[in-house]
Amino acid sequence: MAPYSEAGLQHEQPFCISGALNPTDMTQRTIPVELKLSNTNPLKSRTGCLVLPVANQKKLTGTTALADKESGGYLRKILKQNDLAESPGATLVLHNVPELDAQRVLLVSAGDSKKVSPQAFDRMTTATAVALSTPGIRDCVSCLNDLEVDDKDLTWQSRSLAQALVSNTYKFDLHKSVKASKRTKFDGKATIFVSQRSLNKSVEAGIVQGTAIANGMSLARDLGNTAANVCTPTYLGKEAKRLEKTFPAIKTRLLNESQMEKLGMGALLSVSAGSVEEAKLICMEYKGAASSKKPVVLVGKGVTFDTGGISIKPSAGMDEMKFDMCGAASVFGVMQSIAEMKLKMNVIGVVAAAENMPGSKATKPGDIVTSMSGKTIEVLNTDAEGRLVLCDALTYISKYKPDVVIDIATLTGAVIVALGNHTTGLMSNDDSLAEDLYTAGVEAQDKCWRLPLWDEYEKQLSSNFADLANIGGRSAGTITAGCFLASFAKEYKWAHLDIAGVAWKQGGAKGSTGRPVPLLVQYLLNRS
Repeated sequence: MAPYSEAGLQHEQPFCISGALNPTDMTQRTIPVELKLSNTNPLKSRTGCLVLPVANQKKLTGTTALADKESGGYLRKILKQNDLAESPGATLVLHNVPELDAQRVLLVSAGDSKKVSPQAFDRMTTATAVALSTPGIRDCVSCLNDLEVDDKDLTWQSRSLAQALVSNTYKFDLHKSVKASKRTKFDGKATIFVSQRSLNKSVEAGIVQGTAIANGMSLARDLGNTAANVCTPTYLGKEAKRLEKTFPAIKTRLLNESQMEKLGMGALLSVSAGSVEEAKLICMEYKGAASSKKPVVLVGKGVTFDTGGISIKPSAGMDEMKFDMCGAASVFGVMQSIAEMKLKMNVIGVVAAAENMPGSKATKPGDIVTSMSGKTIEVLNTDAEGRLVLCDALTYISKYKPDVVIDIATLTGAVIVALGNHTTGLMSNDDSLAEDLYTAGVEAQDKCWRLPLWDEYEKQLSSNFADLANIGGRSAGTITAGCFLASFAKEYKWAHLDIAGVAWKQGGAKGSTGRPVPLLVQYLLNRS
């Protein structure tokens, strides 16, 4: 975006957006950040904080250069003292800058590169949201859009800032008897400066997208963070009904165990057999286009708690198995995001929800179950249950005649060994779909990496007693799990996202991340 000229300054626009949904009490809440745009000279704004980008400390540009000139060279004087690091996202707060009406000026470094990369800009917006969390800052004006970001437009830049500001407000205190009373995050009015009125629609679109993505991530995080004795398959069903009530474009259908049994979903039901919690197949249908348009179908693994069943897990860290439904949570998050944006396409979100417990009726290692497809499966390990709930869902969704199908699951620990906690594992039976997902991940800074689905790996799933086994041995565990699912997805273009490494954090920052909501929403935006 080209920096504005003072002669082109115009008036503030009325556009603003705020609001989100809270799944934990089934009521609507308001996210405390109010986002709006303005064409008014930011240097004359009586704001709590004026946010200025610094792309080159020796040669300031855009609004930052004008602010320096207005202050009699004060900004350059400060920068010469090297108090602002040149790494992307470094920040420096200045108080009472001469001749500026803002109470504070927040300088945000874009790094020392000639071009501002999307990664650098994302770091800048995230750092801005954190820096604004100072208790005294109640409102701000951002001029970050002065920068030109490599291969990105103004909509993308505005989305990055909106998403960062709204995401930064996230907190989860559902289970705390005493709620946090201190203000620890920015929750005021954020104004995005736009140099020309002709650019307003681009910024508005970015604000809507960024807010919707952040709200979808918050929903996914809420569901993932909720304790497993609360967030059961039945709870997820009620959450789906809440979305239907909130967004008229979403219609929800719930299948109970009796209905699934009639459909022959023996694989899915084998997982819930040991639990008193009834499994659910949750179908959320979003209609944003003509019925003739084939839908994108998202299928989420919704194991609300995974003990491992009879193949029980070690006790250390088992509490984190409430996050085994984060694939399902991401489907909920995406459905909310696209409904908020009123995306003009058809999307169906299907969640296979079950609890995996070692009860007296639980499936045992060596048991053979019959899937909805008719294929028989030897269950060699009851802790490889995600693929069992998903395979029946993948068969069921063929009724929708989908254009593409993407399943999302915390499926294997092996993907963490392969890709760490930064990258989602991707497998697909269609090269163009895989490329589109990879591209969307890069655009959304929610990356994935493709792994192969070759015939050699399928052989590891052979069984002496059934059509296939549910595990393929120790080697290539992520790939053989993908191969298992691929055998149930031959009728359509399909991709599998293994999010076991990215869906939640451990340690002091323990909690759901809301990934891969940004990746999936970006993919859908690109299609629309």
